[in-house]
Amino acid sequence: MTALELKGATARLGDRTVLDGVNLSVEPGELVAVVGPNGAGKSSLIRVLAGLMPLVAGEVRVDGRVAAGWSPRERADRIGYLPQERRIAWNLPAIEVAALGAPFLTADLALARARQALEDVEAGHLADRGVGEMSGGERARVLLARLLATGARSLVVDEPIAGLDPDAQLMVLDLLKARATAGQAVLVSLHDLPLAARNADRVIVLDGGRLVADAPPLAALTPEVLQQVFGLNATWIEGPEGQLLATRRYSDGSADGSVRVGSPAEA
Repeated sequence: MTALELKGATARLGDRTVLDGVNLSVEPGELVAVVGPNGAGKSSLIRVLAGLMPLVAGEVRVDGRVAAGWSPRERADRIGYLPQERRIAWNLPAIEVAALGAPFLTADLALARARQALEDVEAGHLADRGVGEMSGGERARVLLARLLATGARSLVVDEPIAGLDPDAQLMVLDLLKARATAGQAVLVSLHDLPLAARNADRVIVLDGGRLVADAPPLAALTPEVLQQVFGLNATWIEGPEGQLLATRRYSDGSADGSVRVGSPAEA
């Protein structure tokens, strides 16, 4: 059964269309990356799936059922959501913040799940520290632990690696990939194209609220799509550990800038 599905999804912010007839699906056991330039509609797509933005046309299906009219608890049982925003108003201990991901469990069970989630994100040593005393990267790990503590069957994750150091970026994506391998459906928005290609089973490319590509990574991120959507003169090249992305910017229609090689992607 398909875990997450959009059918003809159209959404607006004010008079601006942020999703325009988008169709997509995510299956259990699959990690799907959503990429696109700023303003492409990535966060809007994730908020629609999480039930935080209404559609003006189309529908959201979760586990094969139309999700319109679900109660917050019904949706929370099925979908865990991690927003880009990392601000936490109160200086609570990390373990209490992570336990907020499991509000329907008893206090003891929620804390036990939170502690395990903190260990999973390599932040067990932060359990008793106040989140107001942490770096941005440490808070990001705590909020990811809160997401994992939900136990939801599907995870929708908005820019989880932004601002993290390279090792932490790889840890987060390895963890989300492991969750997908274990049977959860994972949809994650990313700006790093080589990391999307390295980790995703499929890549969805959005531009101006429209779906441009939905395919395995290298089939979605073709040189033509990279030029059309991202304004890059780019190609995938074979590296010692798989595919690398060599890029140049386009300026006034012609290639400009030096070649930049991205992180390795699995062949």
